Parts: sequence; structure tokens; C-alpha cells
Amino acid sequence: MDATTPKLTFEETTPYDAYVRASTLAQLQHTKTDVPGEYMFLVCSQIMELYFNLLSFEWRHAQDALRDDDLGEALVTLRRSTDHFEALNASWVSFRWMTPADFNAFRDDLGEASGFQSFLYRHLEFLLGFKDAALLRPHKNVAGDHYAQLQEAFAANSLYDDALGYLARHGYEVPAEVLNRDPSLTYESHPDIEDLWVNVYEQTNHGDPVRELAEALTDVSEAFSDWRYRHVMAVRRAMGAKGGSGGSAGLAWLERSLARNAFPELWSARTRI
Repeated sequence: MDATTPKLTFEETTPYDAYVRASTLAQLQHTKTDVPGEYMFLVCSQIMELYFNLLSFEWRHAQDALRDDDLGEALVTLRRSTDHFEALNASWVSFRWMTPADFNAFRDDLGEASGFQSFLYRHLEFLLGFKDAALLRPHKNVAGDHYAQLQEAFAANSLYDDALGYLARHGYEVPAEVLNRDPSLTYESHPDIEDLWVNVYEQTNHGDPVRELAEALTDVSEAFSDWRYRHVMAVRRAMGAKGGSGGSAGLAWLERSLARNAFPELWSARTRI
């Protein structure tokens, strides 16, 4: 065989399929109806779930790096995660064609299924510091160890908690009540943390590692808000202000969520700089 000719015969599946498991992925689309648009809805929803899982992996790795005082690795990971949002947010483009009539053609067949019930998305919220014990309940019977992982993320430090812990270990004044707060509660803005970020921006230049951390975290927060905004717009186009499936408030719930920013002092500090 010519050295430039690819191998075409394998005793089992191709090594690529054995690694990527494309044959498995291609069998995971089980629609409820024959409406063509439902297949797109299902595939794009699954793509988003895969990206949620990827982001969760990246942010947990960034947390480990911050705990190990490896800021360089944390920064690379946070920037990489922001790039992932480019593809994740682009997934909403496929929903633009869907009018209320198109969605209604298969919506009732979804039953109580709702994106509100995504445990992988909920994991992201917990990692960003948005904690609500009631939101653990829907996921109790999810297969595998996913519920245990969700519980762990709920009880543990958020990404922001670990960033502030890093700063405290490196000479920045982080109040004890912030460092020792109950991590299972939603992070609330603190004036001393706002002061800290104001000082970082006023006393450092571009390229300073801590300023780079501030910018990387801001990028993550902005990218997450972009995803939420696109979700709001997709819901507005497809169903207006109707109540959501699964008993959620639909658009009203999403709009309330959109109003909350991760890492709040990184945003409020900008008014003072």
C-alpha cells in the first residue's frame, strides 16, 4: 500500500468512531413527532448540553488551578472557555426560522419537558455562584452520578469564590466574611470587593496578571449573559410570553435571570473607575 493511502479496512469500527463515538451520538435523536423542525430542536438542544458539560469541565479545572495558585493555567482555561461560548451561542442561529406555529406543531408532544430542567445548565449556574437549594430537587432521579456532582457544586465554592481566595493569598484585602461565607448561598455583592477591583484597574496596566484575571472573569460573565439573552430572544420568537412547559414561568423567568450578572463587583466597579 502506498504510504499516502489511508487505511480503509478495519476489523471492528473505525478508530475515529471508537474515540469520538459518532455512531452512538447519531442514535441519540428520538423525536416525539414527524414534524421536521423537531429534529433540529432536539439536535441543537443536545449540542448545547454537550457544551454545558464542556464549560463545567473547564471551570472546574480553572478552580483547581486557582486553588493551586497557578494563575497562568487558570487564565488559559478561562479564555478557552470564553471561546467555547462562540460556538454555543451560535447554536441559537438554527432557531431563527421557528415561528410560534412551527413550535406549536410539536410543543404539546414534549409534555412536561423543559430546558429549565437541564441539570448540566444548572451545574453552570452553581459554578458561577447562582445558588438556590430548590433547584436541586428536579434532578434527584437523573441517571448516573450527575445528581451527586450537582450537589457537590451547590455546596462548594463557586469559580468567583476561588478567584477571591487566590487574591487573598496574594496580598489583596478580601474581607473574612467573604472568604468564610456559606458557599451554598448565592454570592451577593460586597463593597470591599468592589473597592478591590477598582484598585486593581487603577493601579495596574494591561498585562498585569490580576488585571488579566479580572478581564477573563468579565469575559466569562458577559458570554454567559449573551447566552441567556439569545435564549430570551429565541423564546420570544417561538412562543412569546406564554407559560413555559414543565410549569415554569417561561419568558418571565428567563428575563429575571438575565438581569443577574455573575461576578457583580467586576461590573459595578466600572462605574467608579
